[in-house]
Amino acid sequence: MNDSVYVGNAGKDAALDRGWLLGHFKDVGDPRHSEAVEIKWGVHPRGDERLQWVKGEERTALLVLISGRFRVELPGRSVLLEEQGDYVVWGRGVDHSWFAEEESVVLTVRWPSVPGYAVAEESGARPQS
Repeated sequence: MNDSVYVGNAGKDAALDRGWLLGHFKDVGDPRHSEAVEIKWGVHPRGDERLQWVKGEERTALLVLISGRFRVELPGRSVLLEEQGDYVVWGRGVDHSWFAEEESVVLTVRWPSVPGYAVAEESGARPQS
């Protein structure tokens, strides 16, 4: 067995860590540990929304629609992802929020993987994405 290989299922593994498959938050020694990039398999029921805007973003992000209908809110702009493969990229300094117009699955890639961005889950707040 090679400890530098991990085989899994995004849907099943994502359920174990709020959608996150890869990033600094995985244990050191786990092949999914990375300080360079974070990857999330986000499964969002219709009406799911980010309750707080991400402000002071220090990462670049790519969000790709796998299924559903998903809206990303950016300063002065709303981007609707409605066809499989639609995507949006935003860079450092771009605040954002999101809303699932339909049940949606989205793949998010962020870089670098920076500690300290999680939002407290109290009062319905969700982890940042």
